[in-house]
Amino acid sequence: MNGQFISFEGPDGAGKTSVLKAIGEELRVKYGDNLMLTREPGGNKISESIRNIILDPINTEMDVRTEALLYAAARRQHLMETVIPALKAGKLVISDRYVDSSVAYQGGGREIGEQAVWQMNQFAIDGLEPDLTVYLDIESEEGIRRIKTHRTDEINRLDVEALEFHQRVRKSYLNLLEQNPERIKLVDASQPLDKVLQDVKETMLQKYPNLF
Repeated sequence: MNGQFISFEGPDGAGKTSVLKAIGEELRVKYGDNLMLTREPGGNKISESIRNIILDPINTEMDVRTEALLYAAARRQHLMETVIPALKAGKLVISDRYVDSSVAYQGGGREIGEQAVWQMNQFAIDGLEPDLTVYLDIESEEGIRRIKTHRTDEINRLDVEALEFHQRVRKSYLNLLEQNPERIKLVDASQPLDKVLQDVKETMLQKYPNLF
């Protein structure tokens, strides 16, 4: 495949939406239709339908392994219908979340086990990993404060979990960072947005010097 695949990760409240909006607008000027911005779970009709089931606040009875399997199913459909065709067409694909999210949220947050969730997702991704993962890091307490203060569009089942859940998620992300230093690069998301954007661009340029 000739395209480039970049994922963005981070705990809730890290500001991924704001960062991706700004980065996407800048890249769109250069790449036009050769840029694909997508998200997980989602990115196409079937995966968005699965997203609605997973994140619906009324689905409180959902088993944690069911949740993990639904994420993997949405991921597989996202890859086959959206990501892989774009990469084969030589496009720059930027995804808001990928398999690291499942490892962190279901493996760590839900305490299923990071390795168990990683292995389960290998069936879904069939070895396809991002060329670069930008990890926006933030303390769990600050992330929750930001959610409560600023987020009004989509409060989902994961957002309302206890502080300890979000702390386990962040710990898992930091474990992934330690295990994958060549792919995953940390950006301090507690900084002002302008500084976060500057650091994100510098991180992306280290991998792709002519990206912007």
